[in-house]
Amino acid sequence: MPIFEYDCRDCGNRFEVLVRGREAAAACPACSGQNVEKALSTFAVGSGSQPAPVAAGPCGRCGDPRGPGACSLN
Repeated sequence: MPIFEYDCRDCGNRFEVLVRGREAAAACPACSGQNVEKALSTFAVGSGSQPAPVAAGPCGRCGDPRGPGACSLN
């Protein structure tokens, strides 16, 4: 069952509706208005894992293992 987003033209509220089959357009839950428009929505995709941290590595100028931000030559 798809979830559709609607914008209420009367009060400006954006809301989601779980649509079962061929149901009619939904009413706004904020103002009960019927003057709604289906909104263009996007969805998020994720892998479920966190990205790997980026290692700074040693400073190229002085070799300090804490990285370029700790360089005493800057």
